[in-house]
Amino acid sequence: MNSQNKYMKMMGSCSILTHLLFLLLLLLGCLHLETIKPTLGNEDLKVGCGEKDRKALLEFKEGLNDSSGWLSSWVGEDCCSWRGVGCIKKTGRVIKLDLRNSFCVYQLIYPKEGGYRKVPSRSCLSGKINPSLFHLKHLNYLDLSMINFGGISIPEFMGSLKNLKYLNLSNACFTGKIPPHLGNLSRLNYLDLQDQSYVCELEAGIYADNLKWLSGLSSLKYLDMTVVNLGMVGADWLKDFNMLLPSLSELHLINCRLDSPPLSLPFVNFSLLSVLDLSDNFFGSSMPLWLFNISSLANLHLSNNYLRGSIPDAFADMTSLQELDLSSNDEMGGEIPRTLGTLCNLKRLDLSVNRITGEITKFLDRLSGCTNSSLEMLHLDDNQLSGHLPNSLGNLKKLRSLGLSKNQMNGTIPESVGQLSELFMLDLSNNQMNGTIPESVGQLSELVMLDLSYNSWEGVISEVHFLNLTRLEEMDISSTRLEEMDVSLISPTKSLVFNTRNEWIPPFSTLKSIKMDNVQMGPSFPAWLQTQKELNSISLSNVGILETVPDWFWKLPDIEYLDLSNNRIRGRLPNSMNFNDASEFILSSNLFSGPIPVNIGEIMPRLIVLDLSRNILNGSIPYSIGKMKDLINLFLSDNQFSGELPGFWKGLQQLSHLAIANNNLTGNIPSSMGFLHSLTLLLLNNNSLDGELPSSLQNCTQLFTIDLGENRFSGKVPKWIGENSFSLRVLSLRSNLFSGNIPLHLCHLFELRILDLANNNLSGFIPHCLGNLATLVHRVGGTALTENDLIHVVAKGKYLEYRGGRVILVKSIDLSSNNLTGEIPEEITGLLELGTLNLSFNSLTGKIPEKIGNLKMLETLDLSRNQLSGSIPQSLSSLNFLSYLNLSHNNLWGEIPSGYQLQTLNDPSIYEGNQALCGPPLVAKCSRDEASQGPSSIGGDGEGRDDEDGFEMLWFCTSMALGFVGGFWGVCGTLLIKKTWRHAYFRFFDNMKDGLFMIAAVNVARLKRKMDLE
Repeated sequence: MNSQNKYMKMMGSCSILTHLLFLLLLLLGCLHLETIKPTLGNEDLKVGCGEKDRKALLEFKEGLNDSSGWLSSWVGEDCCSWRGVGCIKKTGRVIKLDLRNSFCVYQLIYPKEGGYRKVPSRSCLSGKINPSLFHLKHLNYLDLSMINFGGISIPEFMGSLKNLKYLNLSNACFTGKIPPHLGNLSRLNYLDLQDQSYVCELEAGIYADNLKWLSGLSSLKYLDMTVVNLGMVGADWLKDFNMLLPSLSELHLINCRLDSPPLSLPFVNFSLLSVLDLSDNFFGSSMPLWLFNISSLANLHLSNNYLRGSIPDAFADMTSLQELDLSSNDEMGGEIPRTLGTLCNLKRLDLSVNRITGEITKFLDRLSGCTNSSLEMLHLDDNQLSGHLPNSLGNLKKLRSLGLSKNQMNGTIPESVGQLSELFMLDLSNNQMNGTIPESVGQLSELVMLDLSYNSWEGVISEVHFLNLTRLEEMDISSTRLEEMDVSLISPTKSLVFNTRNEWIPPFSTLKSIKMDNVQMGPSFPAWLQTQKELNSISLSNVGILETVPDWFWKLPDIEYLDLSNNRIRGRLPNSMNFNDASEFILSSNLFSGPIPVNIGEIMPRLIVLDLSRNILNGSIPYSIGKMKDLINLFLSDNQFSGELPGFWKGLQQLSHLAIANNNLTGNIPSSMGFLHSLTLLLLNNNSLDGELPSSLQNCTQLFTIDLGENRFSGKVPKWIGENSFSLRVLSLRSNLFSGNIPLHLCHLFELRILDLANNNLSGFIPHCLGNLATLVHRVGGTALTENDLIHVVAKGKYLEYRGGRVILVKSIDLSSNNLTGEIPEEITGLLELGTLNLSFNSLTGKIPEKIGNLKMLETLDLSRNQLSGSIPQSLSSLNFLSYLNLSHNNLWGEIPSGYQLQTLNDPSIYEGNQALCGPPLVAKCSRDEASQGPSSIGGDGEGRDDEDGFEMLWFCTSMALGFVGGFWGVCGTLLIKKTWRHAYFRFFDNMKDGLFMIAAVNVARLKRKMDLE
């Protein structure tokens, strides 16, 4: 028993010992595992990707063009370390492939066909999609966006990657139909098919003809189909999205050519939708009411849809709304509803480019009434809002962007604007605001963009206005536009003065753009500009600078836009300028002298606009200009250039505007100008050019304006002008040596508004078909001129200048000082929009057309120095706009019409040289029957003598008529009545005929014998 107990005790002790040993080993094991855990982790990382996955990725890489070396890391055995590849650590299976290149940007270029477009830069990947991606069985994240796949279709095998949760194929240059196989991706949460394929020069991008495949994407939360063509889906597109995607929280359908949605839905299934963007679909309907049933909606974008009507009050119920964009809907009008001012959660509100009316004052007061307002962006630009900015504006503490440009606001900027401490953009341009700009603007320490241009500001802008603007990058405080001023005005407005010390150093140093046109800054050149390290755009037109440009200015490195026009800057253009990236170089209306640098084409090879007009530059036009392949506008008018026109035009395929008028150029027009197929404006007037117009110019079929006046061109007016230049609006060939007839082909120029062939050697009749010039018959708009283009027109007896868009106001025909004959065509009286008609100094005959009064818009009529006869039509008195009239030196007779506008034209010289005219404003009085008696004899000595001369003329004409009748019937009547006399009469002529024939035959025979003998 004792031994048994002893055994049992011993066994118990062993059991306890065993348990203790086990626990000790277990503890040691745990400690050991903790010790080796980092090692195991490192071993997992060294597992690397599977061979199949690595091979699949390398095959995929073979189909890509990687000129930038973005995939240079795709070497070695471990594909999990490659750029853009993600793996499961323990297994090494590839689950993520992200090839989106953030450095792949789209650059703007100007192609031959015209118009800017975007193309991928060289850092972008391109090529084809290898089906090897199908072997990446565990792939759940795939981003191939921004890769240029060159117009291939989206591969169907994409629908077999069933583990995908994220798929981004945006902007990858696909084309064709979206494969419905994508509907197999039931686990997909994110799908981006945004299609900006136009940047890839594709005629068409991707499209879908139905949306039933969406039903398989039951887990989808994000869908972007921007610019995907859904025009063939039909009117049920909204029903499909509403019913097939219940989990959707974000939907982008921008510019998808969608049909107008129904105004209401029986059931709204978008219970989780927070972001909806339907912009740029041009619905043309009222605001859809079903939108107000989506209580979860936070962001709503409906811009550019031609929505009509007023903004509904129902937005008051959308308390979750944070962003609302209804911009660019054109037909949307009415006042801003009061309810919008109560949405205190609203962060971004954009109602710009509409027809919204009412006062801005009350609306801003309501917005400012929100406690802790969330508003960050408020854009109401380009509407019809009136009123002024209230002082409550300062309560919008979180406001970062405020755009109220192009409205009808008045008043000043409130001092409280300085309280908007987070404001980075302030645009109040193009309003009717006035007063002084408050110094509190200088407290906006976060301000990056400031635009107060085109208002009626007064006073002084000082250094205090910029005190804390350390981040300022863009500044525009330009005053009234120059084109709204008198064209002769060169000095700036005195209303607004920019007054800083010469040694002033601004608190900002990263200014990129400055525009202060028509503000008094001079006479010194603003030295503080040299403190700005990132300047690329400078516009200081008409600011009163009187001195030369300092040397440091020409060495600024990054200038892309420069406008120093309309000052009094002197000096020469340097041969060395650091403007290699400049696109616009405008120095017009200054006092620059000397030649253009011969190497200007190498200094600024990327120029789009070169404007050196209205200076005193001389020398020849440099041939290096021909190297500016992107040049669109070349303005060299009003200088002292000499020599011949260079022949470099073949290299300027983009050139649209060419103006070298008012210089001393000689020689012919080079035939190479015919290569300027994009040319719309050609001004070579007032030079000494000669020869005939080259036929190659007929290749310039886009011409809107041709002014070759005041040169020495000869030959006939080319027919091709009317055969090839159907868009021509201005044709001036005045003061040359052209001869021959006016070609009928000019009547084909249906858009012509100015025809000036004056002071040449043209002859023949005025074409009747000039009455077919449609623009002179019907009122139409449009102009092809820029604000710097200058057209000369002789009207109202003066030599007038019209600049830029003002040319649209001129409609003129001037054929004066030629050798034209015949009558004034009646058809010309059908040119109802004609403002000037000058046919003076020709040899025209006949009467003034009776319907001349139909030309209701006529301001100038000059028919002087012709041979016109008859009376002055009474209808002339109905021309209410007529302000200049000259009918002198013709053969007109009778009483001068009176009444209406003619009463104001009381200068007797208008009618001088017409001896038979009478009545005011002439001294000669008219008898009672003067108008019906015709012209009286010249040289009479009173009314009695006039009556006597009139009677003698009447008796003389009556006697002649009676004598003619008596003589005619005395002979012919006798022959008609007496038969024997009639026979004798005709026998006499028969005998005479035979005798004459005999004499002729004898003489011919005698002459022939004589010639034979010789």
